[in-house]
Amino acid sequence: MSRNTSARSGIPLWQKIMAGLVLGVIAGWLLGEHARWLSPIGELFINAIKMLIVPLVFTSLISGIVSMGDPGKMGRIGGKAVALYLLTTAFAISLGLLAATIFQPGTGVEMQMDNSVSPGEAPTLTEILVGLVPTNPISAMVEGNILQIIVFAIALGISLVLIGERGQPAIRVINSVAEALYKLTSLIMACAPVGVFALIAVVAGQYGLSVLIPLIKVIGVVYLACIMHVLVVYSGLLSLLARLNPMRYLTGSLDAIVVAFSSASSAGTLPVSIRCAREKLGISQGVAGFVLPVGATINMDGTALYMGVVALFVAQLTGTDLSMVDYAMIVLTGTLASIGTAGVPGAGLIMLSIVFAQTNLPLEALGLIAGIDRILDMARTAVNVSGDIMVTTLIGKSEREIDLETYNAGPSRT
Repeated sequence: MSRNTSARSGIPLWQKIMAGLVLGVIAGWLLGEHARWLSPIGELFINAIKMLIVPLVFTSLISGIVSMGDPGKMGRIGGKAVALYLLTTAFAISLGLLAATIFQPGTGVEMQMDNSVSPGEAPTLTEILVGLVPTNPISAMVEGNILQIIVFAIALGISLVLIGERGQPAIRVINSVAEALYKLTSLIMACAPVGVFALIAVVAGQYGLSVLIPLIKVIGVVYLACIMHVLVVYSGLLSLLARLNPMRYLTGSLDAIVVAFSSASSAGTLPVSIRCAREKLGISQGVAGFVLPVGATINMDGTALYMGVVALFVAQLTGTDLSMVDYAMIVLTGTLASIGTAGVPGAGLIMLSIVFAQTNLPLEALGLIAGIDRILDMARTAVNVSGDIMVTTLIGKSEREIDLETYNAGPSRT
């Protein structure tokens, strides 16, 4: 959407998206199962966003690396990003455990175990390391293997920097394509209110009260803990470490947060996250283009938080007493598993199965939340994306790669 158009309408895009979300909930409640007729509209919007993921990750990473011009700086930023993602993941799972301990979502609930749900196997460390390097980069792009695309893009970006002037023609082409993709993201986002309306209507129509009531307490605890993580942990880190106004971060991230909530896809929200970081928070192309794709792949704060709540929910439901060692193992295993299962389909379920195995909780309990997993997934994805943008903002400030005038001005009406 152009700035002229939004100026005439006078309504910021995030407010239009929120209106679409609210109207979608109402429409889904009124239409019930018939809301599935709106599914093609939502799928079109998600497909349009996903269309951008592979080319945008590839070009934005290379563009970010060459704009830094220093492989040493890239290593420093990468180290900061991984350390912050691990730190916030540990905070998230601890907060999930605390919330479940306080509110006891599994106490007094009687439900039948469903052993029809079986998680996949977590990859070994050797498989993770070997799988990072693609044997065929084109095949990795076709398959949408984001981790392998990131590795190849970083290697190619560093190589372009090292060959100096001979790399400039390729760099100009990649920068041009990246800018065109950023513009295409803006055009697609103009359709976001309609897309979000359809997505939420389908979800609201699919989940009736009969499904939600038995598990309403665990849903409420997960959502409350997610909100607290964003408002307390993320905002607190920005205030304490970067001395930035957290409200600017929250309002500048709203477009990405709402799309993440609606789509339940961190990778699918990446184009919107990059747009928010660059245009609304003033983060440089180098930092945003490098840190956000990495975060969309390895940062799983929302999943870790949800895992802490669910682990205690199952323990309370089954009458299993957890020791302090078990709590420590949940935090440690969940934090490390968030990296180990990055990019693996069904990562949330795999992470849960690893934690359950470490604490002797029944794997059959995984089936209890399968029916409401999409509702929980929406909340945890919103947290994941919020964390990606927060870490990017923190690193941008520490590296002096942030336009404070843009950040402090607040989001524009786009």
